[in-house]
Amino acid sequence: MRILLPTGVATEEIVRRAAAGFDADVVITGKVASFLTPHALHTLIKNGSYDAVVVSGMCTVSFAQVEQETGIPIYLGTRHAADLAWVLPLVKTGSLSRTVPADDFLATKNAKDAIHRVTAAEEEAEPEFVIRGLKIGGNSRMKVLAEIMDAPHVEDIRARTEHYFLEGADIVDIGFGFDATPEDVERIFGDLADIDRPLAVDTQDPVLIRAALFRADLVLSLQEKNIPHIAREIATAGSAAVVVPGVQSLKANITRARRAGICCIIADPLLQPVGSGLVASLAQFGNYGIPLFFGAGNVTELLDADSIGINALLAGMAQEAGASIIFTSEHSDKTRGSVREMRRATEMMVLARDRPYAKDLGIDLLVLKEKRRRREPPLEYETAVIAQEMQDVVTYDSKGNFRIGIEDGRIVAVINGKAIKGTRWQDVLYTIIAGGNVSLLDHAGYLGRELYKAELAIRYGRSFEQDGEF
Repeated sequence: MRILLPTGVATEEIVRRAAAGFDADVVITGKVASFLTPHALHTLIKNGSYDAVVVSGMCTVSFAQVEQETGIPIYLGTRHAADLAWVLPLVKTGSLSRTVPADDFLATKNAKDAIHRVTAAEEEAEPEFVIRGLKIGGNSRMKVLAEIMDAPHVEDIRARTEHYFLEGADIVDIGFGFDATPEDVERIFGDLADIDRPLAVDTQDPVLIRAALFRADLVLSLQEKNIPHIAREIATAGSAAVVVPGVQSLKANITRARRAGICCIIADPLLQPVGSGLVASLAQFGNYGIPLFFGAGNVTELLDADSIGINALLAGMAQEAGASIIFTSEHSDKTRGSVREMRRATEMMVLARDRPYAKDLGIDLLVLKEKRRRREPPLEYETAVIAQEMQDVVTYDSKGNFRIGIEDGRIVAVINGKAIKGTRWQDVLYTIIAGGNVSLLDHAGYLGRELYKAELAIRYGRSFEQDGEF
């Protein structure tokens, strides 16, 4: 298969290296590859003999008419020439897109394929037992349990519960503090009763556990002090239970729970936070003959580091430890998004089962780091001017000043009582300019900076402060 690779002067050498080993014709069409026109491409195809064409993924014009007239398929390559090498082998399969850059198209396709494999594996999995239709243990996917702490004091417990399920939680854990009453428990579980997803009650108080058994699918947690008072009622209700060590060992408490008639038991050896015995506590995750509970949330909450990497690593540790349920929480601002992160991490672990490393899985948890650095050609110029320091003197725009913020996932720019809302900074800026709301170039530049900061704040779940550092 002979491939035509139109490129620019700046990227010629990169494209030639990528094309080494292929029957490819690298042709320079101008200084910049993305400026290729349909007419120029049509001429190139007519003057040669090709089976396919791969143009720069940065091209924005349509080559559909050229393809129709020549009969030669024209695919969009990668945005960056450095990534072209891993795309060229796919040209002969016809699996590239004519409208979406290859890196985006393949990333989306690989992610869909990966999730399909995760779903298929779960459908075929044989669990230890099932909680409200949810497979637990066996070779099923590790399930994410998301905690809502101090539930009676949560303003809208139903919205929080539904949000966690939408974010990827398999089980939502409803926690109760020392000031909770049985009436609180009954009210909250009554409000959630029609949500047909697994719910857990999180308390060691037998009175509060009893109040939740009409709806709770899982009880956290049992040990030697409360087992004599509530275990038989849990067994009668058909609820599952997480058992922890207390004064007595975990194995001893599991035996007590079994004798009380509880059929579905999960062992929690109690994972400790960093600095309080994390590594030593891992040694307790042995084979108890029942599914294991991995309390990752406490580790993440008590470590001042970005949650996304911590959650990925903890999920890997939980997988190796043989855990069936992994606990996470979003109690602090720094751990917001942990439910979504942990769900993705558990899916990655399914895909990594038959691999030596959890990489190149089709899905990942890379947000700020790059898997491959871009190797762009150097900029070309003849002279350079050192930027002058911007003056502190502010010239106010006669059109007025904007107040910029974020609301419900949207950028909001307010001027003279009117709000302009959007999800992309450039759309908001365009609307501002088109509406005649800015008259100074430096004001327009300032607005572009602040609006982009607002978009980044939304994208990465951070707070936004106008004029502040991102």
